[in-house]
Amino acid sequence: MGLNIPQSHRPGRAPQPPLVPGGVLAIDAGNSKTDVALVAADGRVLGAARGGGFQPPVVGVGPAVAAVAEIVARAAADAGLDTPEGAGDGRPLVAYTSACLANADLPVEEQRLEAAVHARGWAHTTRVANDTFAILRAGVDEPRGVAVVCGAGINCVGMLPDGRTARFPAIGKISGDWGGGSGLADEALWYAARAEDGRGEPTDLARTLPAHFGLGSMYALIEALHLEVLPAERKYELTPVLFATSDAGDPVARTILARQAEEIAALAVVALGRLDLLGEEADVVLGGGVMTARNPYLMDTLAERLTARAPKARTKVVTAPPVLGAALLGLDQLAAPPQAHATLRAHYG
Repeated sequence: MGLNIPQSHRPGRAPQPPLVPGGVLAIDAGNSKTDVALVAADGRVLGAARGGGFQPPVVGVGPAVAAVAEIVARAAADAGLDTPEGAGDGRPLVAYTSACLANADLPVEEQRLEAAVHARGWAHTTRVANDTFAILRAGVDEPRGVAVVCGAGINCVGMLPDGRTARFPAIGKISGDWGGGSGLADEALWYAARAEDGRGEPTDLARTLPAHFGLGSMYALIEALHLEVLPAERKYELTPVLFATSDAGDPVARTILARQAEEIAALAVVALGRLDLLGEEADVVLGGGVMTARNPYLMDTLAERLTARAPKARTKVVTAPPVLGAALLGLDQLAAPPQAHATLRAHYG
């Protein structure tokens, strides 16, 4: 199925030439941070800036995009340029804005965000996509393959050079999702609580999870979380504890990680199948904190599951910043030469 995202163009009179002819404004806006890069047509990074997270469900679309605008202004200043507002002559910064945004999970959300981003006047043409597409493009040499991001949550997308994509709603349990740091922490707490009170099988998680917070029992940890003595976001600290408990051989911890491996494999296999890539060599790019931790048991189990169902798939963990992927997607749309892509990749090491 197609990306289903119209490219927005500025209406009205003939467009003014951009301050960076043929350039790309790349935006990777995640829940916790936003990276912006101003890229020349030849792939050189002219300016860059970083700011806070992008959370339109919390603050609204307008304020969320306004916060991105401040980061864009700093990137433009880093490049020695005025923003369109500062220039005062209606000139955009670049030819193309490639914005890969968190919380753009459904096509209708991408379209709304695209309209808001394009209204800023940064480019003649604007495209907004879910931020998982940036992870995928950062990890492949051409826009072809599948990415599974397993960070706080979990998501998967796939793409082909002809524009076809595969994707999932990825909005939580109601869309069939399981896993990521949040899911792993909740599952570990569930097993540990039941182990301590006798409803479940024994697991060392009943000791290691509360010990991480200096507590002596699961009861104490449950109480601390329920009464918000420990903020809910501190549950994310438990994923490394789960990994360490698995490394020590705990069967329950390994059961949880095996389920995560199965979820990742299922997403990748379905996406590969939708793009008719199951019988071909294709990259499966893995991103997000759960993946970059490279836990041995999780990675080995995932390799077994993928080999059984997609034997020609090549897995790779991407560590390049996602803003690279957003920029590459922009260069793709502008039909930039291969050397421009190589120059851009070299910048990010």
